[in-house]
Amino acid sequence: MTDTTDHQEAPVRRRTVLLGTGATAAALAVGAAGTDEPTRKENDDNSTTGRTAPVAAAVCTLTKELTEGPYYLDGALVRADVSEGKPGIPLGLVLTVVDDATCAPLNRALVEVWSCDALGEYSGFVGNNGHQEPDNGTFLRGGVLTGADGVARITTIYPGWYRGRCIHLHVKVHTDVTLTAGGTFQGGRELHTGQLFIDEAITTAVAAVSPYSANTVPRTTLAQDGIYGNGGATAGLMTVTGSNSAGYSGSLTLGIDQR
Repeated sequence: MTDTTDHQEAPVRRRTVLLGTGATAAALAVGAAGTDEPTRKENDDNSTTGRTAPVAAAVCTLTKELTEGPYYLDGALVRADVSEGKPGIPLGLVLTVVDDATCAPLNRALVEVWSCDALGEYSGFVGNNGHQEPDNGTFLRGGVLTGADGVARITTIYPGWYRGRCIHLHVKVHTDVTLTAGGTFQGGRELHTGQLFIDEAITTAVAAVSPYSANTVPRTTLAQDGIYGNGGATAGLMTVTGSNSAGYSGSLTLGIDQR
């Protein structure tokens, strides 16, 4: 029988850093990487010279990885739009990957995401949340390579929920992958496994409209979720803007330990 819960956290395997969110964080990461000068220089009387310390250095925060869960599948397609026409409110992800030691953006890192649909069903595992629908094993799964700015942009839908977990998306970061003729990737190094979360007020609004309202499974909130643990941005809480009618955009910057 398939284990349909992912409540237990995996052991921490490596360090990860979160550097704020969104385009601002990306700019800060680039700025911090572009200089090897000290962030603050003191006079003999211990007063500063007036040089402004880069903000990125001030907001670097170490955070642990989160469990992969039971619904991961190898062989995800490399593509910017993973929605495959699934019904739901559009969600655009802007995920920035930087090196935790230098704050430099990581070029050509593959950022992979996967999540359940509006009814809480994962492709490859449809039926585990009590709903029957076509299952091609690929919907709401995929990844893209970051650009020189370290940014990966992915289009998906706002995820639904399944029993025992709050609304979330899963994310992995790989480096040095090889793209295949079949549109997938292979090899490389898996450097990060985490989860992406959304503010409860937004989720409450989304859950009230179709097709999400057809999901009759009790919903677990952020505060009730054992994996999120009220961790805020350090646990993957994205900055999300938008509306039910216009769709949403979620951003987060992940700092990766490459050592």
